[in-house]
Amino acid sequence: MITVAIIGAGPLGRWLALSAARAGYRVLLEDVMPAKLAIASKAAAEMSTDQLSVELVSAVEDAVRDADLAIDCVPDELESKLEILWLLDRMAPPKMIIATPTLHQSIVDLASCTYRPERCVAIAVDPRTLSGPGSENGSAVITIRTTPTTLPEVSTLVAEFWQHLGFTPQVEVTSS
Repeated sequence: MITVAIIGAGPLGRWLALSAARAGYRVLLEDVMPAKLAIASKAAAEMSTDQLSVELVSAVEDAVRDADLAIDCVPDELESKLEILWLLDRMAPPKMIIATPTLHQSIVDLASCTYRPERCVAIAVDPRTLSGPGSENGSAVITIRTTPTTLPEVSTLVAEFWQHLGFTPQVEVTSS
């Protein structure tokens, strides 16, 4: 079973965690704010008619320790993205893939700031459209932006993840 770490328990993080759990993934949802984790726990209890596997954790290192894929849900600002990628890169096992939702940042530039540029991808989507009304239908196209050095198995795993959530993934190689 693939383990997915979702970093940030705001609206997008909660939606991703519940959607991934419904799709059969083991999910660890991390946030440093206990109040956000409490809201996530309540949302999972209210939405769940079956057993969802969402584990709530309060430290990034606990979320990524055994993760195959980490998706950050931090603001789409350069400083925020660089900080979270730096943390993920240093705390996660070498096999872990880092996926970052962004419309404004270059995945080539972000990935080059890690020790695993071949395992970093961007999800080119406005995060508000994922967690907003209609997102439960999953009919949208998700663009996965990779670098020229991204490993094929990385693109495949991330595309399959979004496909299992009901989206249509398209992989796009970017050079800048």
